[in-house]
Amino acid sequence: QVQLVESGGGLVQAGGSLRLSCAPTGRTFSIYAIGWFRQAPGKERELVASIRWNGGVPNFADSVKGRFTISRDTAKNTIFLQMNSLKPEDTAVYYCAANEAPNFQYKNWGQGTQVTVSS
Repeated sequence: QVQLVESGGGLVQAGGSLRLSCAPTGRTFSIYAIGWFRQAPGKERELVASIRWNGGVPNFADSVKGRFTISRDTAKNTIFLQMNSLKPEDTAVYYCAANEAPNFQYKNWGQGTQVTVSS
């Protein structure tokens, strides 16, 4: 079992920045990728960014390309989602999730962290 803990959410004005952290523990050897998802009230959960656990080119949703970056600190086993030029429509609960072998599905999820962007 992989456990994930997110941190770093909060309230920020439009145009500001936040950095979210995701720290997986447990059976991390089974992780293929980490994804950052978000869900706004009344909307479906959306995958905004993902990165392979062993590195590689990350993927981003069109809605965040050019504004968000994703990176991994291998020493701390932590994935960061850097969010710049935030917009009110980025307001949501953000979750990190582990895409794990052998089924390569997002099986384990963090508790979520609220990001609120005021206009």
